[in-house]
Amino acid sequence: MPAPDLVTAELTLTGRITTASNATFLGSIGDVVVVYKPIAGESPLWDFPHGTLAHREVAAYMVSQVFGWDVVPHTWLRDGPMGEGMVQLWQEQDPAQSAVNLVATDHVPETGWKYVLEGRDENGRMVALVHEDSPALRRMAVFDVVVNNADRKGDHILAMPYGHRHGVDHGLTFHRDHKLRTVLWGWLGDALTTEERDSIDRVSEGLHGELGRNLADLLSAEEIASLAARCARLRLAGRFPAPSGEMSAVPWPLF
Repeated sequence: MPAPDLVTAELTLTGRITTASNATFLGSIGDVVVVYKPIAGESPLWDFPHGTLAHREVAAYMVSQVFGWDVVPHTWLRDGPMGEGMVQLWQEQDPAQSAVNLVATDHVPETGWKYVLEGRDENGRMVALVHEDSPALRRMAVFDVVVNNADRKGDHILAMPYGHRHGVDHGLTFHRDHKLRTVLWGWLGDALTTEERDSIDRVSEGLHGELGRNLADLLSAEEIASLAARCARLRLAGRFPAPSGEMSAVPWPLF
């Protein structure tokens, strides 16, 4: 049987993901399982223009493609049962793996993990937020800086069975103002690798070509200019940035 046309074939809803802050549904296009987020189901936000989150998710996928790291699963805009929205290929993560975790402060792993911060849990015990020290997660951290991700929670990182890490929920990206909120601060101050620098260069160059033309249908000119400026600053600094500004550097909740 031929694969369905993911843009025009019927999108059937099979369930709702109730933990999401915006209307989010599980669905299928033929035998392809997808996530569907209709624009009509987006909750208004004070700092992001209303009705733009689906476009930002697609823009994040486009930038991810130019990076070449497959951070964001295939994501596109199309019509659905509740109108136009974002559709993304469903990813079945490995429940036995976790790229981000909370551990007792006296049990922080000495190797293979990065320490982010510590605090008290709901029972008053001291715990530390840690994330794995892996190339896949490090690439996601670079990606988040470039797209100005304001909501990189632990649960927005999918640990795949074969070691890859997918990032999802990119509606709060590409703001013109600094909004970076992430749990992936473990490489703060570390120098970027040659591969990371080259990938940032590809995005910068792409903004003057096909990537820039495609993003113009999804983001404002000011947001695209801010994206270019972030690439330039990160490339010039050559290392992972530190938190800045008065806002929280991590999302809440953390997961």
